[in-house]
Amino acid sequence: MADWKDTLPDAAQSYLEGRRLDEVECIIADLPGIARGKAVPASKFARQQHFHLPDSIFYQTITGDWGEAAGEEGFIERDMILRPDMSTTTAAPWTGDWTLQVIHDAFDREGEPIPCAPRNVLKRVVDLYHQRGLKPVVAPEMEFFLVARNLDPAHEIQPMMGRSGRPAAARQAYSMTAVDEFGPVIDDIYDFAEAQGFEIDGITQEGGAGQLEINLRHGSPVKLADEVFYFKRLIREAALKHDCFATFMAKPIEDEPGSSMHIHHSLLDMDTGQNIFAGPDGEATDAFYHFIGGLQKHLPDAIAIFAPYVNSYRRYVKDHAAPINLAWARDNRTTGIRVPLASPEARRVENRLAGMDCNPYLGIAASLACGLLGLQNETKPDAEFKGDAYEGEADIPRVLGSALELFDNAEDLHAILGPEFARVYSIVKRAEYDEFLQVISPWEREHLLLNV
Repeated sequence: MADWKDTLPDAAQSYLEGRRLDEVECIIADLPGIARGKAVPASKFARQQHFHLPDSIFYQTITGDWGEAAGEEGFIERDMILRPDMSTTTAAPWTGDWTLQVIHDAFDREGEPIPCAPRNVLKRVVDLYHQRGLKPVVAPEMEFFLVARNLDPAHEIQPMMGRSGRPAAARQAYSMTAVDEFGPVIDDIYDFAEAQGFEIDGITQEGGAGQLEINLRHGSPVKLADEVFYFKRLIREAALKHDCFATFMAKPIEDEPGSSMHIHHSLLDMDTGQNIFAGPDGEATDAFYHFIGGLQKHLPDAIAIFAPYVNSYRRYVKDHAAPINLAWARDNRTTGIRVPLASPEARRVENRLAGMDCNPYLGIAASLACGLLGLQNETKPDAEFKGDAYEGEADIPRVLGSALELFDNAEDLHAILGPEFARVYSIVKRAEYDEFLQVISPWEREHLLLNV
């Protein structure tokens, strides 16, 4: 048993130093990004090379129902073979005993990757870049709200009570005093992240009441998606320790900005290590423009991945910090595609459309897929936008149904992400949409009950 622990990442080994490991959580992300799996005693984990879960976990909607996506053989819940990626081993520092988490990859009986497993979808896209001799690099930004405990869905979500004893106030972007209001929660986020071996690039107060942003260091797409997957759980656990909730809903509070997962991309030549978005003299390259062109052309087809729930579309509101169109510009936060200030060797392209409610594996995969289509087809972007992009026309779907129509017809995007994934994703999301349409909202009861 000591042998396998000696090969773990340094942070996991440090966490266990002088302690007896009790349990290992064997986990995998489903389509919404929820951790599914099994907790096993450490002694059993040391003996097992894999475990099984039914493939139906990828057909489940966010409400716990199922989409009819099982295929020709019907809903027989065939077992998948889940194998651990030991490089992802990390602590679960909020547990009452000494516990590790390990992300697993899903395979079928023949050893082929399960095509609708989100981590496999991202690996597929990264492999397509590698076949072109390119190494994609990403840096996600995570926005979320700390809110008061909400035990009744009929009640509106309220900001959490700050250290001062007053509810968190909005319109305090970048305020250090506002960050200090959540000091105890942030301290635990830092402590949990350190125990798990994650490096936070910074925490800032965003524009919403109780809204924070965490920036992560750039790196491998799969590694960074793993970290966002882990971070969502650790942030929720840190909040619960202090009698509040952390929510990653795209738009949890009316009249407040939504929460995004901005994705920064750059591409390195695998032979030279050079950023292909910059030429010998620092000039922008054709690849840079083609990547932007791919985002402009194909992001609408992928909105159903970046904005996967009906609530997601409440975020795309003019002048509320989220883009409403696909304009691109340098150092302009009103556009959907932004090129941040950076030296030529650090030149990158930021996709500002993805919501924090998206699955990080799928959001990063879809964003990279759109850029890859631009490279393959040498797609030219529109001219760089000048001015306030909110004054332009909106060209983003406003409801999930419209986004799914675009996704279903996007065969080029399906070819990159995988046709079987696209089939399953569409069926599950349409099942969720149908579930939502059966719910009568308070707005309808208030305004329609006696007036129509």
